[in-house]
Amino acid sequence: MKIKLPSPQEGDIKKVKESQRAFGRNNYIAMACCLALIVIGFLLMAGPGSSVEGGFNPDIFSTRRIVVGPAVTFLGFLLMAFAILITPKKD
Repeated sequence: MKIKLPSPQEGDIKKVKESQRAFGRNNYIAMACCLALIVIGFLLMAGPGSSVEGGFNPDIFSTRRIVVGPAVTFLGFLLMAFAILITPKKD
């Protein structure tokens, strides 16, 4: 038994109004900013490893890598939740 689906025609595509969408423009802007904050946090945590040819590298315990980077990343994830929950203004 074959199921025949209606063929899409040119007039079948309907535009959705901004007020009917799940996310508004402000949501996408806020989520993009939070994503950038998360990437910046991971870049702050990046760096060379602890084993170097010359011996121990104490740079792995720098404040930037163990405090600032994770704090910026956590802030990005936290603000991402608020960016998703922003409700668009009703007209």
